[in-house]
Amino acid sequence: MLITFIRRELLDTLMTFRFAAAVFIMLLLVVVNTAVLLEDYERRLADYDTAVKTQAQELQARKTYSASNITVDRPLNPLSIFNVGLDKQLGNRVEIYHGFVPSVWDAVRHGADNPAMDMFAAIDLVFIFEIVLSLLALLFAYDALAGEHEQGTLRLVLTHPVRRGHLLLAKYISAMLCLFVPLLMCLLLVIILLTTSASVSLTADDLLRISGIIFASLAYLSVFYLIGLLISAITRRTTTALMLAMFVWGILVLVYPNAILAVFAPKAAPETETTAVFNGIEQLWDEFERERLGYLKNDSEPGEDSGYGMRWEGWSARHSREDPASLLSYYRRVVHAEKLNPESEPMVPLAQAYYRFLVPLTVDIADQTWHLRRPALERLFVQPATRNRMLLKLSPVGVYDAATQAYAGTDLRGIRDFFEAARRYRQQVVDYFFEEQVFASRAWFAGDKGGAAWDSLPTFAFQRRAIRINMERAFWDVSLLLMMNVALFLGVFWVFVRSDV
Repeated sequence: MLITFIRRELLDTLMTFRFAAAVFIMLLLVVVNTAVLLEDYERRLADYDTAVKTQAQELQARKTYSASNITVDRPLNPLSIFNVGLDKQLGNRVEIYHGFVPSVWDAVRHGADNPAMDMFAAIDLVFIFEIVLSLLALLFAYDALAGEHEQGTLRLVLTHPVRRGHLLLAKYISAMLCLFVPLLMCLLLVIILLTTSASVSLTADDLLRISGIIFASLAYLSVFYLIGLLISAITRRTTTALMLAMFVWGILVLVYPNAILAVFAPKAAPETETTAVFNGIEQLWDEFERERLGYLKNDSEPGEDSGYGMRWEGWSARHSREDPASLLSYYRRVVHAEKLNPESEPMVPLAQAYYRFLVPLTVDIADQTWHLRRPALERLFVQPATRNRMLLKLSPVGVYDAATQAYAGTDLRGIRDFFEAARRYRQQVVDYFFEEQVFASRAWFAGDKGGAAWDSLPTFAFQRRAIRINMERAFWDVSLLLMMNVALFLGVFWVFVRSDV
């Protein structure tokens, strides 16, 4: 009996105009948008390749280690085409320097900005699914019970020995199969377009991540279909059900997420909160300066000038109190002389001894500064973002967006993976300096005798986390979508069983 009902409901749905319209609209939107997204991805990939080559050339041109400007770029994530998340909002270039520990908030963005392209590229595939497929699911469901009640067919069917649960289950299964068809067709078409593009390379793990996105999309569609089915079971008129379904859709999809983002927009951190961090960092670097000057007072050269009679080029930088986002407060002393004057040669051993003392001290203070900055940055940026994300999860849109971002690796944790790799790389560079005693060598500040050997420096490498990590990060959001489905189905069943036909 259940199979018969499923076959009947499936044939009735497939023969409707709205099914044909749903397939056509979805294919049109996805194909056009994928073409735009691919063009944007190719542009960003070209910018990335150019930036990497330029930085390598600039590094090779520097003759001294102290003038190093090692910059690493976050590789492009092809799955950002599905859900761009924070991939284009946060920085993708960070400098590696022994005197500073970088975070995601210190990065900058590179690339040829094209506002028009960015506007269209922001409409990723998940955004289309969030808006269009949720609306289609409600349109498939609003008259599933109310329409048959108006026509009298529901009472006629129930005059036979038919279980209401079987009838309800048949409607749900047939509708989800019909909704799954345009979803699957769109995603298969996207995968074909991506695999045939020379700029996109999908791995086996990427295909598994896409499978996770498909599963989350199906669970998201099911939530909205069940919402529509619940409305159809409560109301007795299709016009009332349609108006109520559109109202609920507007609240859940359009009004609530935007209201949360507007009401809980990032605010400036309280001055009292940032002042304590600034003061602590300043104390560290004031102590650094006292030790540096104390060393210069006790060395064999009179005075407190670390120039040792050489021609120095360099600069120093500290934090800005007006910008709580920086929380930098560190000295960056780049001092180098690519060619030494003959009269400066006797001072070279003094300069080597000075940097043998100064660079390890700089590394130590930079690490201590990071221990102060890290919890402050968590309070200023991560905690508000986490709070907003939790509030957004009161709507299925927020849960679905979080789940697909986790699968794609474009959520905050996915972006921060790169900066954890950058911090590990900085430590590798520092360890290399210590092992090779680079900061105590002539090549640290002078490039007249060979200079820096950049080819022997550790190479930066970053790979996205394994699919297992993506699944773990998406687990609770997918579970929440499934729990919404169970709760809504039980609600529909309870209302339908108790209602009179």
